[in-house]
Amino acid sequence: MQLSRIKYISIAFFLCFTFDLAIAQNDSVPTTPFNKKRLALVIGTETALYTGSIYGLNELWYKDYPRSSFHLFDDSKEWLQMDKVGHTVTSYYIGRVGIGLMKWSGVERKKAIWYGGMLGSLYQSTIEVLDGYSTQWGFSVTDFASNTLGSIIVVGQELAWDEQRIVFKYSFLPSEYSKYRPTILGSNLQENMLKDYNGQTYWLSINPSSFMRKETKFPKWLNIAIGYGAEGMTGGEYNPATYYANGNQISFERYRQYYLSLDVDLTRIKTRSKFLRTIFYSVGFIKIPAPVIEFNKHGIYPKIMGF
Repeated sequence: MQLSRIKYISIAFFLCFTFDLAIAQNDSVPTTPFNKKRLALVIGTETALYTGSIYGLNELWYKDYPRSSFHLFDDSKEWLQMDKVGHTVTSYYIGRVGIGLMKWSGVERKKAIWYGGMLGSLYQSTIEVLDGYSTQWGFSVTDFASNTLGSIIVVGQELAWDEQRIVFKYSFLPSEYSKYRPTILGSNLQENMLKDYNGQTYWLSINPSSFMRKETKFPKWLNIAIGYGAEGMTGGEYNPATYYANGNQISFERYRQYYLSLDVDLTRIKTRSKFLRTIFYSVGFIKIPAPVIEFNKHGIYPKIMGF
């Protein structure tokens, strides 16, 4: 996916996520009788968001570039696959939203899971199709696969366990690289969080207690997190230039990073407060700061209170 469109897509996702918060509160909605009015509201709102965002993206972006016959584009080697992980995570969370809304409407269990869970790959893959008809880009098979993977992960867990025991999370720390290519990596913190893959880390946060017996005394809110990141990237497939700092020529080494840490699943913290439940759910995709062990090609590095 091209970086300059990420902000637009994230806005559409945010609107959908906010809609979910307003009426569903969480994705552990109990089974309810089928409610035709609720389903009409959900379908109507999702259709409006989908149609409006795709139309707007076409008007604000694609119409300024020549069209072509449908073709493929191989971007599988870009950004050390950080962008592919981002596709997977986005599809996963849109799927969680979709499932929650279907449950809230009282849709039959399996239909709710499949219809709602595949929403993320449907939305993002539509954008891939638009890419396929643009001379500037093309349909990315790896993006499509990443979109589908995110949906399969959320659907599979719901079918198997009726809950998400393994969730994706996100963290960010500003990197030194954005100042060298601000047009690509962002010129301020808001843009950096969306565009600078050097500062992003994606996590699989696993809840051990959900795999244990109900009588376990293991804290239900405590997770084990496995993270992936990358550093040294000022371009997609390669760094396009040599840079200078204080008159000295410098270059950056591109490498992958793997992490092991503890995390907190805020949605599993018991509280009677509807306000707190909403807050816990709305920020639940953020990795809680904790001690981390980093593994990369240079060795193993423990970090205290960081990512």
